[in-house]
Amino acid sequence: MNTELRVAAYAVCVRETEGVQEILLARWVAGDGTRRWTLPGGGMDHGEDPLDTVVRELDEETGYVVEPVRLLGIDSINRRYPRKLGRFADFQGLRVVYEGRVTGGELRHETNGSTDLAAWHRLDEVPGLERVELVDVGLQLWRTRPPTGKAEPAEA
Repeated sequence: MNTELRVAAYAVCVRETEGVQEILLARWVAGDGTRRWTLPGGGMDHGEDPLDTVVRELDEETGYVVEPVRLLGIDSINRRYPRKLGRFADFQGLRVVYEGRVTGGELRHETNGSTDLAAWHRLDEVPGLERVELVDVGLQLWRTRPPTGKAEPAEA
């Protein structure tokens, strides 16, 4: 089994429109074609600063110019994934999550990337969306702003 590490940066962008809070999400397309909403963002290039990563990724996935305004936290996940020839990878994802503010650009969808749509969603409708767990982690960090920067597991 080989080990893999992926460092990525994401943004929680919330706006208020006519008294309703909305969050900006991107629809991720998995290798099997499954589509689920996620926070916009993505993998850090070697030598890139996470702040630059989140700005670049938000532009690529949503068309918006985003200003990171606050570090919300860092989330770490571990998963085991199948790889070629019956092998497996011990995968760790380190996800740097910022609060972001849209300062320019226009909403558009990514082409030839890992996402196919970008859209604003009402916060009260997020629980009904097909989404990855990172959306819930990001919203918990945004709502609670834990001093350690670590989201606590949701209570059952």
